[in-house]
Amino acid sequence: MFRDGVRCVVVVGVQWGDEGKGKVVDALAERAALVVRYQGGANAGHTVDAPDGEFVLHQVPAGILHPGTRCVIGNGVVLDAETLFHEIDAIVARGVAVAGRLVVSDRAHLVLPFHKLLDAASPRSREIGTTSRGIGPAYEDKVGRRGVRVGDLRDAGLTDTLVRAGCERANAVLQQWGAPERCDPESVTAGLAQLAPRLLPFVADAGKVVWTALRDGENVLLEGAQGALLDVDHGTYPFVTSSNTTAGGAVVGAGIGPLSVHAVLGIVKAYTTRVGNGPLPSEAAPEEGDRLRSLGDEFGATTGRPRRCGWFDAVVVRYSARVNGLTDLAVTKLDILDSIDPIPVCTHYLLDGRRVDDIPDTVPELERVRPVYEQLPGWNRSTADARRVEDLPAAARRYIERIEALAGTRVRYVGVGTRREQLIEVP
Repeated sequence: MFRDGVRCVVVVGVQWGDEGKGKVVDALAERAALVVRYQGGANAGHTVDAPDGEFVLHQVPAGILHPGTRCVIGNGVVLDAETLFHEIDAIVARGVAVAGRLVVSDRAHLVLPFHKLLDAASPRSREIGTTSRGIGPAYEDKVGRRGVRVGDLRDAGLTDTLVRAGCERANAVLQQWGAPERCDPESVTAGLAQLAPRLLPFVADAGKVVWTALRDGENVLLEGAQGALLDVDHGTYPFVTSSNTTAGGAVVGAGIGPLSVHAVLGIVKAYTTRVGNGPLPSEAAPEEGDRLRSLGDEFGATTGRPRRCGWFDAVVVRYSARVNGLTDLAVTKLDILDSIDPIPVCTHYLLDGRRVDDIPDTVPELERVRPVYEQLPGWNRSTADARRVEDLPAAARRYIERIEALAGTRVRYVGVGTRREQLIEVP
């Protein structure tokens, strides 16, 4: 992706998350000076199959596994500091250096214990199917202008005031919901007092760090979490996350201007998955879905929940290409389709008998659409050893070409396995 004139690249999921962004970021990070996580929180799980084994990263950017790459947790992230240090300790225990290589934005908001209590007790969270990691309530406090930011930890008095007010609000809501749990402000404040001395050395004006890298001609990857159809504005609302997962959220969440971005790489599975509730128009029949889930090991990296599985949906990918301004695509998990023949591909929908080529505006409409499929021939052989496009079976190449044509976006990478060397660059 990096070449003359292209130094800042956004990596974004174009379905409902779990597209393999961590794998792609890890592969591209070797040429990046800086990898920036720009939104979401510990609800994300980016799995990287590195030479030293598999790593599951929830908040630390995937570039951390490359010793020459620095990483940034941007202001658009809601940070669970306790979980962050569990993650850092696990990474360090496996021989990966973190000290001096990780920056945390002073403007990032903290996920606090009362956020998790609210998330777990909320009837709405259960209806939507959240991860109960406190992400939504933390973003609510951020937008409500009552959150606790990482930089606030420099002022113990301010932190104490904000925490006490947050606990009071949370306890009132928990009582209203009939939940037995309550938040103790003394416990929360004491926990932050313990974490602050360890966290604050990582803290800086992250936006300036990113801006300086770009000014100095360095390559920067902006790493998103979840997928475009989970964007709070552009996704299948209300079955969405609480942040802007699309490419437009990258510059806001990283603290740089929009003209800083030179390319947007969309990550898409060769089929479709979704975790939790909400519409999934191309969802496969139960037996076929179970087969895809088994072949693809489709279980959430964060929650372990089984993912709902379906066929490639060109309507979703075209929509994502538009709202993200995609310049390129990376198609992952092509190898999961090695034994499927024929392979259905959804080209458009029927809504109340009429053809629909775009995502309908409302969830009720999207739940009524009927996918229209074309059947593409399978290739019935392993693609795992392919290292060039020419190594792929002819039918697999035609499948990629059809995705490219339906999406209207160039396919630059094809994934045929979990390892770094199993990401093929398309010339």
